[in-house]
Amino acid sequence: MTPGRRLRFWAGNSLAASIALASAFFGFLVTGTAIVIGFYALSHQLDARTKTELLGKRDLLVHVLSESPSLEDLNANKHRFSDLLIGHDDLHLALANPASGQIVASFSLLAQQSVQSLIAIPPDSTLVQPWVAATGERFDAIRGRSTLGNGTEVQYYLSLDRRHDRRLLKGFIQTTLVGWPLLLMIVALGAWLIARTSLAPLRRFHRLAAATGVQSLSHRISSAGLPTELYELAEEFNGMMERIDAGYQRLQDFSGELAHEMRTPVSTLMGRTQVALSLPRTGAELQEVLEGNIEELERLSRLISEMLFIARSDHHQDPLHRERVDLVEESLRIADYLSLIAEERGVSVKVAGAATVMAERLLVQRAITNLLSNAIRHAAVKSTIHVAIKEKADQVTLAVTNSGDIIAPQHLERIFDRFYRIDSGRARLDGGTGLGLAIVRSIMAAHGGQVKALSSRGGETTFTLAFQPVVG
Repeated sequence: MTPGRRLRFWAGNSLAASIALASAFFGFLVTGTAIVIGFYALSHQLDARTKTELLGKRDLLVHVLSESPSLEDLNANKHRFSDLLIGHDDLHLALANPASGQIVASFSLLAQQSVQSLIAIPPDSTLVQPWVAATGERFDAIRGRSTLGNGTEVQYYLSLDRRHDRRLLKGFIQTTLVGWPLLLMIVALGAWLIARTSLAPLRRFHRLAAATGVQSLSHRISSAGLPTELYELAEEFNGMMERIDAGYQRLQDFSGELAHEMRTPVSTLMGRTQVALSLPRTGAELQEVLEGNIEELERLSRLISEMLFIARSDHHQDPLHRERVDLVEESLRIADYLSLIAEERGVSVKVAGAATVMAERLLVQRAITNLLSNAIRHAAVKSTIHVAIKEKADQVTLAVTNSGDIIAPQHLERIFDRFYRIDSGRARLDGGTGLGLAIVRSIMAAHGGQVKALSSRGGETTFTLAFQPVVG
């Protein structure tokens, strides 16, 4: 690992390290909660065991006391109480006269202290009372009364030293404090190793990204053996690469086509100007050259304007200002505008149908104008161009049909591409830029619609605009 990568790892930019730290933190919370619960559960169990032991010894003590004839005989029968306490160095017993409060029998100094510590507490043979000795040791005790053989009452103080329980709890805490960090380190290391192993397939993405350039956009990630999550990511990544590759290819094609289209008018301008400057010319001759140059400049200006329009449409840079547009009204207006050109070619235009769409009026006008002017240029002499408008439940269509030469299927597939011409020489003579139908497609795409072309063997060619229907 290089110093830069090592620095990023410790800075938390490593996904494996982040997973390891998150796992360690989660383990800290879980194990910490488990330790706290375990500590209190163990403490509760020890308290319950102490109470059970004290109550058991109390029952034995009451039985022994019931067999003792009198207070005076208690000291004489101490061996019986010693048998009760034998093997239990943590048990301490004191007997006292309930009337005077004097200790009748005591089996340790701590037992005597228990009498002084618990004397103010009412006797309850079922209640466990804690008390602390002068040395700081903690005890649990039961204080109660029992009857001797002659009916005399005696008060007992039975205490149990909790030092062994405290040692057990202390050992639990010490072991936990030692083992807890080690456990968390093992969890973090295991999570890091698992994350590193699981994320190893991501190196395929890294290698592809590092090797990707303009000359290697065709490279793809192999999805073989990838887990489901990364398989889906690889498929989406490959799809993205395909889109980028296709877009780059279109950009290359477009750049070449644009350079080719612009080279012709620029070359014409340069040639005409150089010829005009090579020899002395009259004013009329120079004016003729300038007029020809203006025509080429106008064509070049239209080309640039139309390319900018397509670029803005493709990237949706200009928001649409939709309004209700009557397709019949717009078609009639455009047909009237183009009537002079149609008359020159001996062509008539008929509009039929009725429909309204929600669209930007100027863009719809331009799309219809491009289709209708294209139909007029290619229509047979003395033929009629039909504009049929129909409204259906799922779409609104505007179809422009003209009679003339048919368009071969291989051309229909590319007729909406930029700069694509079936007859490039004729198109240039007509002043076309090869972008009219590409603009129509961009306009329809911006409106969420589409444009289609169909050419039948009978010589009829139809271009159809399909709009989304008006809702509400």
